[in-house]
Amino acid sequence: MHELLAVLSGSLVGFSLALTGGGGSILAVPLLLYVVGVPSPHVAIGTSALAVAANAFVNLVGHARAGTVKWRCAAVFAAAGSFGAAIGSTIGKLVDGQRLLLVFAFVMIAVGVAMLRPRASGGNPAVRLTGPIAARLAAVGMGAGTVSGFFGIGGGFLIVPGLMLGSGMPILNAIGSSLVSVGVFGLTTAVNYARSGLIDPRLAAEFIVGGAVGGVLGLKVAVRLASHRRSLTLLFAGVIFAVAAYMLVHTALTLRG
Repeated sequence: MHELLAVLSGSLVGFSLALTGGGGSILAVPLLLYVVGVPSPHVAIGTSALAVAANAFVNLVGHARAGTVKWRCAAVFAAAGSFGAAIGSTIGKLVDGQRLLLVFAFVMIAVGVAMLRPRASGGNPAVRLTGPIAARLAAVGMGAGTVSGFFGIGGGFLIVPGLMLGSGMPILNAIGSSLVSVGVFGLTTAVNYARSGLIDPRLAAEFIVGGAVGGVLGLKVAVRLASHRRSLTLLFAGVIFAVAAYMLVHTALTLRG
């Protein structure tokens, strides 16, 4: 049953990512905690980071083939952010697990709000890496990586607008390029947690397999319901708010008890 719940939870994350185009990875930690039954918040975060990294690298292949990745800009952002992810994950391991979950719930609310906001479609598709752009990307990437590492999340809701802000690239290129950073940040966080024995490799593998299956199904549904994409995003944001509310109540009661 434990293995089945892990695969099904991974499928739900993969399905939601393919269906809505982002935000799904934020559900990985609460699913591991409250559905799969992982007892330690830190193990859930470390295992989630590894699964999110694998999912990002798999999805990166498709975007690379489509030519939407701005590799030089993505590399600068990811390289700077990897240092931030190392710092953030080190600090995260030192924070009490329940208190970390309490703040994590507020991050989920922020992700839900970000999904509700309409995305800008402008930008320069021919953008090239220059000195000033590299400096901006490095600064923003460092901050995004720190947040990503601290909470063990993909951080796409920060990385996509960060890439657009730092370089001026269009959102299509930002989404493709963001997967480089999501993968690097997740892998950096996972390695840091693994060094402290805070990852369940078998559980991560089951979660990743489930995510691959869910991603295929989600993509098929997304194609059929393409005209309703905005409605699906709003629905999924509502799910995130509901899960965040549950985490706030559950964690607050645990801390009081």
